[in-house]
Amino acid sequence: MGIRAIVVDTAGTTTDLNFIQDVLFPYSAKVLPEFLQQNQDNILVDNCISDVRDIALEPDASLERVTEILQQWVAEDRKATPLKTLQGLIWKQGYANGEFKGHIYPDFIEAIKRFHGQNLRIYSFSSGSVDAQKLLFGHSDGGDLTDLFNGHFDTRTGNKLDKQAYSNILNTVSLTPRQILFVSDVVEELKAAEAAGMMTCQMVRDENQRTGDFKQVSSFDELIID
Repeated sequence: MGIRAIVVDTAGTTTDLNFIQDVLFPYSAKVLPEFLQQNQDNILVDNCISDVRDIALEPDASLERVTEILQQWVAEDRKATPLKTLQGLIWKQGYANGEFKGHIYPDFIEAIKRFHGQNLRIYSFSSGSVDAQKLLFGHSDGGDLTDLFNGHFDTRTGNKLDKQAYSNILNTVSLTPRQILFVSDVVEELKAAEAAGMMTCQMVRDENQRTGDFKQVSSFDELIID
């Protein structure tokens, strides 16, 4: 049957981790106080604020306290859905204002066009929200890539380190496990995908990166799907 779909990780695989850590995260932490103050009556934002209170077990936390919690989570890179949702909204504002463009590795920009031409389905799976992924790929330094994707998955699908998340992806795309290739730089994510039956490939862009017993490539140029 062969590979019919490719699921790609984002940070460290399709985009430089430094872009997320040095540009996107600091921007969201800086803008958070003003954004929450101005948008607290927005239903989506209000729901996120409530979720933060629930997760932090501080039901009576003030908006200032919620902001402190969120900024701490940014510093810790917590994979909390309300944080990722709010970051996506804030980054949308930043992209729209021309504060930055989404960094995408040039080899992936060329590869996704090649995969698309081969009628392969392309999905991204990130701890960042679906909206944040669409912004990253839609405002990339290689142009708007969103039309080349068939879909995106985030923490609502499951924890990237858990087998169940990949089983959920399989159920969504309606393909057999051996028809899907998951590409990531993170060993634990690859192990979880492998446990769900997916084919795997580790992206190794840094010689100091921790590697596992997986097929490895150093760029998407080397990933040839027959």
